[in-house]
Amino acid sequence: MSKKVVVIGGVAGGASTAARVRRLDEQAEIVMLEKGPHVSFSNCSLPFHLSGIVPKSEKLLMMDPVQFKKKYNIEARVFQEAVNIDKARKVVEIYDHAKQQTIEESYDTLVLSPGAKPIVPQLPGVESNHVFTVRNVVDIERLQQYVTRDGVQNIAVIGGGFIGVEVAENLRLAGKDVALIEFAPQVMAPFDDDMVQIIHKEMHDKGVQLIVEDGLASIEQQTVTLQSGKVVKADAVVLAIGVKPDTTLAEKAGLKIGETGAIAVDEHYVTSDPSIYAVGDAIEVHHKILNEKTRLALAGPAQKQARIAADHMYGIENRHRGVIGSSSIKIFDFNCATTGINERVAKAAGFDVDSVYVLSADKVGLMPNSNPMHFKLVYDKKTTKVLGAQAIGKGNVDKRIDVVATLISFDGTVDDLKDLELSYSPMYGTAKDVVNMAALVADNLLAGRFEQVHVSDVRHLVESGAYFIDVREVGELKNGMIKGAHNIPLSELRDRLDEIPKDVPVYVYCRSAQRSYNATVALKGSGFTNVKNVAGSFLGISLHEYFRDMTTGREPIVTGYNFK
Repeated sequence: MSKKVVVIGGVAGGASTAARVRRLDEQAEIVMLEKGPHVSFSNCSLPFHLSGIVPKSEKLLMMDPVQFKKKYNIEARVFQEAVNIDKARKVVEIYDHAKQQTIEESYDTLVLSPGAKPIVPQLPGVESNHVFTVRNVVDIERLQQYVTRDGVQNIAVIGGGFIGVEVAENLRLAGKDVALIEFAPQVMAPFDDDMVQIIHKEMHDKGVQLIVEDGLASIEQQTVTLQSGKVVKADAVVLAIGVKPDTTLAEKAGLKIGETGAIAVDEHYVTSDPSIYAVGDAIEVHHKILNEKTRLALAGPAQKQARIAADHMYGIENRHRGVIGSSSIKIFDFNCATTGINERVAKAAGFDVDSVYVLSADKVGLMPNSNPMHFKLVYDKKTTKVLGAQAIGKGNVDKRIDVVATLISFDGTVDDLKDLELSYSPMYGTAKDVVNMAALVADNLLAGRFEQVHVSDVRHLVESGAYFIDVREVGELKNGMIKGAHNIPLSELRDRLDEIPKDVPVYVYCRSAQRSYNATVALKGSGFTNVKNVAGSFLGISLHEYFRDMTTGREPIVTGYNFK
């Protein structure tokens, strides 16, 4: 007798589970239920419709019910909402929105993939017709139709996560005046402060009014009022505050809800009922690095979960080994990617953590379109295990982050990364790739060969009167330097050692920290015992300081910013 599998939810997790079941069992009866009008759409691509990168919303649809039936013999039903599960009878109660009637569907195995719901705060004005969320094709069509009306020019986007940033960017590309409002001190929480300031500068430079450390208080007809009292023009408002797992059906069915508030599953994605699986944004998963339960709303992990769940239905050994959280995003001219945990999270989790921030060309400098790549490596000083990495630049940051993601998945160390052999061509990278370079710097720090400070430490040091040496050539200083720094070019350093004090800490910087590293070890070898290199150096300092200087009016610590 053939197996009957019912799947609730027809996007990434649900559709992938159904397709995998079909590949494993041609005789299975497969029914996929979706309460909305579309199945199998590219929800990660939704914001790109606002700028015209995806010109027609129909392009967001990957497959329709007719194609599911013809290609996979899967019965995909739209406008059918599962409202209750009778576990004892193995029956799903369904409300058919098209026919406005309730029906039942039996199952042998049930798969829940209900996804997540946008967080909508209970604040004045959130129910207004010019307020939107972005979770599906219908949402993006409604938003696009509204913002293209005459007179709709000012858009407020609330929330600086992936969706909020992408919506803000694409509306700005469409010529709208956009304000992005984030309650936290920064957008894009996976990035540390020293890296995210590059993103802040890019958004600011591209005309987005970026407001951080301020939250939404109320929505009016043509404005929003923030918790600080600031009023921002807003002909339309997009709520991108975040999402929460849609556990309504699971809770009604008495399935176990985990400590994170999402559906609890085992390593095969089986819920507390052995006949019911769950995958996607509605479940909690095990974090490989933190060794705790977490939620991860990403399409890639959802598709892997789908395969594991389907395999387990048919006795194929394939289990969840933990997530690490790898993601990437394009923000105007910069590509940004991250994997694992950042330094902030690592410290909070109790790791004995350190990090390196290196700057390197993304390809050989004499090649066309060679640009700096900013790369941060986070590691545990005790075990030397790599915990995470962040990369920002105009080149292939995703390649570099994927290398580190692979290493983390196999419990790799700084030493492993240092010796990793990577492909090389002058058109694609450098002979010593930035990931190898970061590991080499970390190896030197672990061995005590030199000491460093981070760009985030520099303002406090400058304001406290610390002694800085700028080892760039004199001609490089005209575009900016640290106020009060002493210029001793690397080419003159060994002849001018008597100018450098030995009774105070000495901090050395250049443009990208490579010359300053050489100067630091030269000084150490010449008897200076309290000398430290500034990771990221002047380019990193300029990027780290710029956005806050521009938006808060504080006194700069540099005579000028140099971003080249």
